[in-house]
Amino acid sequence: MAGPLKIMLVAGEPSGDALAAKLVRELREAAPGRQIDFFGSAGPRMRDLGVEPTVFADDLAIMGPIEIAKAMPLFLKAFRKLKDVARDKGPDVAVLVDFPEFNLKLAKSLKRMGILVVYYVSPQLWGWRKYRRRTIRDHVDLLLAILPFEKEWYAQYGIENVEYVGSPLVNEVKPARSRDEFRTKHGISTDAQLIALLPGSRHKEIVRILPPMLEAAALLNREDKGLKFVIALASGRNEKDVEELMRAGLDLSPDIIVVKDETHDALNASAAAAVASGTATLEAGILGTPMAIVYKTSGINFGLIRPLIKIEHFGLINLIAEKRIATEMIQDDFTAQSLAAELLRILEPDENARIRNELKATVEKLGTGGASKRAAEAIIKLVEERRTAA
Repeated sequence: MAGPLKIMLVAGEPSGDALAAKLVRELREAAPGRQIDFFGSAGPRMRDLGVEPTVFADDLAIMGPIEIAKAMPLFLKAFRKLKDVARDKGPDVAVLVDFPEFNLKLAKSLKRMGILVVYYVSPQLWGWRKYRRRTIRDHVDLLLAILPFEKEWYAQYGIENVEYVGSPLVNEVKPARSRDEFRTKHGISTDAQLIALLPGSRHKEIVRILPPMLEAAALLNREDKGLKFVIALASGRNEKDVEELMRAGLDLSPDIIVVKDETHDALNASAAAAVASGTATLEAGILGTPMAIVYKTSGINFGLIRPLIKIEHFGLINLIAEKRIATEMIQDDFTAQSLAAELLRILEPDENARIRNELKATVEKLGTGGASKRAAEAIIKLVEERRTAA
């Protein structure tokens, strides 16, 4: 295959930005010595790797039907800009990373232009909005699935343009520091029971999820359990969100510290965690940290979305396990009292050890890693086949 490659990448939230950044590295490895022009909707990690930001993905990380409706002019402007740049540059392939509300619509427009479309990370159609499988069948040339059951799920509907590459987090989620190194850095004694609090990556998530977490920490501290807490913030998250909540009059102990860009270290060093439902539950599972899975959105959002969800589990780690390893506390079930009680339960030595064994067995379902490399190789192969056919 001769000549430079033009690859359009579209991500719309921090997790997608991280996945796309890993993919950029592997695409360069899969086409050594080749000039590759990357452009599209890029977050900070993608931009650091030289992806030209037609659109800043940071601006699109909005969640919930009400919030999305309010931001519709922003989404429409981004949609038009991406369509225009695709038309002008004529990429060899467009790789749409997660972000289904936006990317499934974009896939239709790009396919109509004759652009090769790869969708990376299957939308959770097995959970809700199954009708969207027609979009995958008709407007996506290749779907790269990261969960072991997804290829079979699509096959039962006659959709064969699906390749299972495995989770890109396997062998990539690892602490930079040992348990003791992390604790020493932050002044935490090596024998203290540490609990990690992961309230999510979006502002709205932190505002709704962190207060009950902090209240649970306060309840446990008042019982003099001798616990320590660490709030682990995602990359790009502003610490002011947390500082404002911690100053909001809650009865908090000074035993709560806040770290940023140290999520894996914090989970690895912790005996247990409270984790907002999402990719972080898989990260905690890979690191073997027993967890309570929590989530809370606005009452209106939950009322609109809940009737559409047809899955038994919300938590990603539970979906992969196909059983309830981690207790899920969603919406009204998520209170300071329920979380405090659950954290105490999973701190019990026998229960803690049992959960760690369950998590290990579940993670083994995801294979031995290398998902980003397999995804990149599949994309390059598809482009080669298109060029050869042309």
